[in-house]
Amino acid sequence: MEKRNEDKSKSNSAILLVALVVVLNLLQGNNLFSMNMIITKLYMLPGIIIGLTLHEFSHAMVSYKLGDPTPKQQGRISINPLKHIDPIGFVALIMAGFGWGVPVQINPNYYKKRRLGEALVAVAGVSMNLVLAFIFALLLKLIYASGLAAGSQQPIYAITMILQYGILINIMLMVFNLLPIPPLDGFNLITQIFRLDKYSWWYQFYRLGTFILLGLILLNVLDIVINPLINGIFNAIMGIV
Repeated sequence: MEKRNEDKSKSNSAILLVALVVVLNLLQGNNLFSMNMIITKLYMLPGIIIGLTLHEFSHAMVSYKLGDPTPKQQGRISINPLKHIDPIGFVALIMAGFGWGVPVQINPNYYKKRRLGEALVAVAGVSMNLVLAFIFALLLKLIYASGLAAGSQQPIYAITMILQYGILINIMLMVFNLLPIPPLDGFNLITQIFRLDKYSWWYQFYRLGTFILLGLILLNVLDIVINPLINGIFNAIMGIV
């Protein structure tokens, strides 16, 4: 019952935050519902769906391969977006620029080497997002190299925009999830590397992590940290492929 109430509280906080971000944007004169903005959101949809789905699928698959039957029992060994996309997180990613999928439940007691297993599961999702960013970038470069993008054909333009947003969204998901704040993958990763869960403060910090994260997002602190990283990684990927 306590966990259910905690999950409900986190969900309500997330809904409130998304609503506040939308209101703040409107107060700043940003029309989130203009035709141009709607078209932009449509360009973002494929990257969001693919990025969130395969991020969570990767967590599930790695845990399953390490001997944990829990993800399979819960139907998470699937690339069906409906199995992985959290409605609130999906809307948040479209409207507020950050988002999340349905967390994959794991049982690390099945792993032969628990800490190594948990670290591998933590890094699986962000690794998939990095791979996806490279795939989107390669497809974009192929279109440019073919000369198709030189014309003014609307379908080709739409495809290039979808691919560009696919790169950016997957980089954003990777960078965001690598932040060392619970319950994100970055915090789980450093927990296993530095054995942070042996300290008494870890549990209290983990319980407060979601609210800390939401506060940082609302105060625009994360944008200041994340945006330069996203732009830098985007330029690096485009320079590599």
